[in-house]
Amino acid sequence: MKKFQRTQSTLSDSAIGVAVMAMLGVCPVVRAQGVATDQQLQAVTITGASARLSLDPNLPSTTASKTAQELREQQNIFNPEDALKNLPNTVVRKRYSGDRNALIGGRSFATSQAPRGLVLMDGYLISNFLGGFDAPRWNMVAPEEIARIDVLYGPFSAIYPGNSIGTTVAITTMRPRGFEGAVRLAGQSQSFSEYGRKDTYNNGQVSALLGNRFDSGAWVKLMLNRQDSTSQPMQWLTINANAAGVFAPPAGTGTATPVTGVLYDTGPAGQKRAVFGANAGAVDHTVQTTAKLTAGHDFGNTLSAEFFVAGWRNDTRTRNDSFLRDATGAQVWSGRVSNDGNVFLIANNAFAPFTREERHLQGGATLKTRYKFGWNGSVVVSQYRIEGDVQRTASNPDPVATNGGSGISVARDGTGFRTFELQSSYTPSAGDWGGGAHALIFGFHANDYTLKQTTQALPDWRNSDGTRTQFVGGDTRLFALYAQDAWRLAPDWRLTSGLRFERWQSYNGSQRFTPGPTQDYADKTLNAVSPKVSVSWDGIADTTVRASVGKGTRFATVSELFQGTQSGNSIVVNDPNLRPEESTALELFVERRFLDGSLRASLFQDDVRDTIFRQTNLAVFPSVTNTQNIERIRTRGIELSGDWQNLGIPGLGVDANIAFNRPIILSNPKNPASEGKFWLRIPKVRSAVTTTYKPVSAWVLSATYRYSGRQYNELNNSDINPDVYGGMSRVRQIDLRVLWKPLPGAEVAFGLDNATDTRSYQSHPYPGRTLFGEVRYAF
Repeated sequence: MKKFQRTQSTLSDSAIGVAVMAMLGVCPVVRAQGVATDQQLQAVTITGASARLSLDPNLPSTTASKTAQELREQQNIFNPEDALKNLPNTVVRKRYSGDRNALIGGRSFATSQAPRGLVLMDGYLISNFLGGFDAPRWNMVAPEEIARIDVLYGPFSAIYPGNSIGTTVAITTMRPRGFEGAVRLAGQSQSFSEYGRKDTYNNGQVSALLGNRFDSGAWVKLMLNRQDSTSQPMQWLTINANAAGVFAPPAGTGTATPVTGVLYDTGPAGQKRAVFGANAGAVDHTVQTTAKLTAGHDFGNTLSAEFFVAGWRNDTRTRNDSFLRDATGAQVWSGRVSNDGNVFLIANNAFAPFTREERHLQGGATLKTRYKFGWNGSVVVSQYRIEGDVQRTASNPDPVATNGGSGISVARDGTGFRTFELQSSYTPSAGDWGGGAHALIFGFHANDYTLKQTTQALPDWRNSDGTRTQFVGGDTRLFALYAQDAWRLAPDWRLTSGLRFERWQSYNGSQRFTPGPTQDYADKTLNAVSPKVSVSWDGIADTTVRASVGKGTRFATVSELFQGTQSGNSIVVNDPNLRPEESTALELFVERRFLDGSLRASLFQDDVRDTIFRQTNLAVFPSVTNTQNIERIRTRGIELSGDWQNLGIPGLGVDANIAFNRPIILSNPKNPASEGKFWLRIPKVRSAVTTTYKPVSAWVLSATYRYSGRQYNELNNSDINPDVYGGMSRVRQIDLRVLWKPLPGAEVAFGLDNATDTRSYQSHPYPGRTLFGEVRYAF
């Protein structure tokens, strides 16, 4: 059985070639459809600002978009994910520049639910669904090459995989029209203070694009990007007092070293706590390099082919900072210590540093035809592979670890995923768009994921090999068939209906401990059917009213199924029998378009059964975290958004949005205390307002106020003091930007993010006041 499954999952070059030939033979007149975009967007130049393009008008999903020009005029963008931070009811948990865990959150899902954030680059998947906390591989895109970004809400289109039950992000990169290029230098300087420690952290980035389009129809683009970033401290070592406010003495005996420097504050749950310093690799210095080659050929106006290959490398070094000092003033990093009548035990590895070296590769190819009307088709394939990924963590604090010593390593070499999409569509001619016309989409989708994770005990944590203590591995595979029909019932009415059938399998799952037990998991197969229906009315000029209902099914990732772990402080228990998440979403959408702007209101509900989540029991030691299904969570809310240009004053524009969310846990038998409580990391209010002023053509001034309201991080909502380290705080941030265009093709920008230096947290602290500078030249 397993042999048959492996053979079936192989997406060979010959099979792809046969599929393409068959597609083009059956559908001689074709238009492209990407992996998860309803319509491939037209080519955009490297140098010019992209026009406001739209996705397929038959798309039954609410969308929000930004073009390259809008992004450069309105925001200080250091990393690609920054482009999302002001879009309606969307958040990216970017803790610092260079963060590899910049996770997406949306209407009804938290930033800790990574598999509900579907991100594509030119139709190629860059979401990383290998782990529950693996963020999209934003590094495969340079900020300089973004032409536009579109965000789609909810599981309302049949062409999207089940991960679309949250938010879908479609990034379109620039294409050359001739010999063109661009160079960009960007820098940041952050002033950050916390617990009486203040420092400055600097970041730098350089990126370059070079492209050419030849008379033959061929074109090529090369992207290079390199950044050197240092984070503010990400976490601090804390010990909580008991309910009476007393710090219970640690087990064992021995003399405690009197120390100074211990700080005391109140934690998110209202408990008194002691703070000892920035620990667990708190300050992250990362150097990241990306190189990407994209090339293609347009065979006339109706057929095109392209491919890309990209590589990303990351080298991370971390450090810590103990607040503790003994009587001589020497820094204390571990051991039994006393302060103000309290005794504490600081573990040897509490202030241990770690390093991480990563080498990731991705490639993909697309063949499509582009007739304006009639039959269209496309084939898209991609593969993502982790060639090398090793994190080495010391067993001793910084001063000792500098000279070596024992440690552990975790490697994920060979882990990766592949995708395949075959799609055909039919678009009526302009004269056929009266009553009775149909726009059709048919498709086949396949993907497979492989997890390989090895843990070793190292004699020298810096560079040695060691003895394997654990191996975790497994595979998942999904096949899907889908169809969608946009039927023009009458000139003002459209009915869009779709159906997606998915067959999912998990296999080869295993855990092996040395010494210890070996667990091989049984293969598993599940099926899901997801219907979608949407009705829209355009009976009033420049106004659209749409009602949509859609079901989406999100299957478990390889890590949720197979990745259990054991350590001194915690145990994570996986579940190979997890049920898939099933979302039934409703939306009522109204949009009014004007000459200088638009207004939109969306009333939505998302009812999710069997949400996959990690629930932790801190009442036992070591703490136990179980990956489990939560029976039912329902989110209701309303979103309002709009933009307006020339608002009373020529050159003055406003782009604003606000969302009111109410996510409630309706049923959770495994944790009854959470029932009736608010779901995690979704604020009750989320908004952003950006004002832009262009006094003359060469200058653009912008200011953004971003607000995120009350939210929770504990299932029983016991975190009553959220605006501190470890909490899910409110966010009140002002960003400023000045853009100057001194010469054609040249841009100079200065900005200030978090201008008021307001401290906010998503468990970890967000950056403090950050000065931003940028120089860009395109030719």
